[in-house]
Amino acid sequence: MDKKFLPVTREEMLEKLLDAYSGYFDIERAESSALPLAAVCHFNVRTAKYVLLKKAELWSADSNEHVYIFSVPELNEEVYRSCEKLAYDRGMSLIDPKPGHMYTYITAVFLCDTCTPEAEKLLKKCRLYKSFHFSLHGWMDFHTVLVRRGAADFPTNRSGRTNAKLMKNIFMKGKKKRSV
Repeated sequence: MDKKFLPVTREEMLEKLLDAYSGYFDIERAESSALPLAAVCHFNVRTAKYVLLKKAELWSADSNEHVYIFSVPELNEEVYRSCEKLAYDRGMSLIDPKPGHMYTYITAVFLCDTCTPEAEKLLKKCRLYKSFHFSLHGWMDFHTVLVRRGAADFPTNRSGRTNAKLMKNIFMKGKKKRSV
């Protein structure tokens, strides 16, 4: 793999990722350096249809995404489990399941130098999903993605496959794509 496509350090990877998210997301950098949490990104959209006045609303749909970016030298089982729990708990506390709530995606992005096979297996097997009032008040889906320094692939869980494409666009920019 050519190093010019993937930044050399985790800090450079974090800056590149935050720069890509900054166009659409509200970004909060982590204040405590003791936690592996490096930043949190929030995206909120409300769509509504009304007649004549905004008070006469026919329908509305709230869509949210909360991205938790973790930066660790080595991702192992213990670190993965604690970060997954942190992202899930904080993300769930931000959800307000009410009429009009369509979906919330909670995404855990792991930036690391190395990853144990056990942690990668846990990341790929992660299946967290919750519907609110039989999906009448929306749902929550948990996405995971792993960004390893020097690696060309971006492992995800089943729900996070679109995040792998996003990471390829962010980190592999400039690389020639094969035509089909």
